[in-house]
Amino acid sequence: MTPIFPSASPVPPVLAEVVRSGFTEGHHRGSLVVLAADGSVEFALGDPAAPVFPRSSNKPMQAAAILRAGLDLSGERLALAAASHSGEAFHLDLVRTMLAEHGLAPDDLQTPPDLPLDPVEAEAYLAAGGVREPLTMNCSGKHAAMLAVCVRNGWDTATYLDPAHPLQRLVGEVVAEAAGEPVAAVGTDGCGAPLMAIGLVGLARAFRTFVLAEPGTAERRVADAMRAHPEYVAGTRRPDTWLMREVPGALSKMGAEAVQALALPDGRALAFKIDDGSTRALGPVLARSLELLGVDAPVVSRIGRAPLLGGAAEVGGVRAAF
Repeated sequence: MTPIFPSASPVPPVLAEVVRSGFTEGHHRGSLVVLAADGSVEFALGDPAAPVFPRSSNKPMQAAAILRAGLDLSGERLALAAASHSGEAFHLDLVRTMLAEHGLAPDDLQTPPDLPLDPVEAEAYLAAGGVREPLTMNCSGKHAAMLAVCVRNGWDTATYLDPAHPLQRLVGEVVAEAAGEPVAAVGTDGCGAPLMAIGLVGLARAFRTFVLAEPGTAERRVADAMRAHPEYVAGTRRPDTWLMREVPGALSKMGAEAVQALALPDGRALAFKIDDGSTRALGPVLARSLELLGVDAPVVSRIGRAPLLGGAAEVGGVRAAF
């Protein structure tokens, strides 16, 4: 008999399970890789060599390309150039300042109008009468830096998001160089910028490259700025900030669709992608991955908690399954 459905490709392994009242009601599948300090693969699940879109986990590489293109950024400005910011007042104020410093205005941003990424900030923003704006979109710091380097080099600002633009070609080169593999595909990210696909091994390798880079290089400058000013990379209520504040030397950046990359100062690194894009599984998977890296800090338990509620009571949670 001919099967009704064609045979499926191998199913990715379960990275997290959803347990409610002692009953497992769902699973989150994906791929993951952990690198040892020497860069070798120490632990892997799924197919970590398969290309994925790292989404905002690519932002450190984009920021390094901006530096290589000649924009002199440092401190909070450089951290914000690599950010998925929360839309807090200090984020928006610095984006405005970075634009004004180069004769630009929020109207020059080509980010899609959006609310602040942080739910607390979004509620306060709406309560104050705010509307969706390009400025409040979480990638506006990166876009401000992209526009600024275009002004600095005399490049067209109207087409700065075109994959053929000199800046975006340079981004592709930096991504491939840091990952140690060619870019497998180019798409369009949620913010409108070109998005380069690499494997999870390449993504973990890229973060390892940044923390081990020589001081003064573009890669190390980005890593140092992010680690010194993590609240500008994420915000005051986000796991990337907590990790970079509480785990000495950690470089951490999440991406949309449940992507996470992290490196420690000795070269240990990790990257994973949850296939269904569920961010509720991100914390538990990240916490378990950190345990595999040997990270022992209170922040790990904090990140790993993902409770499920029944009414107003906690009746279960999302937990790592490896």
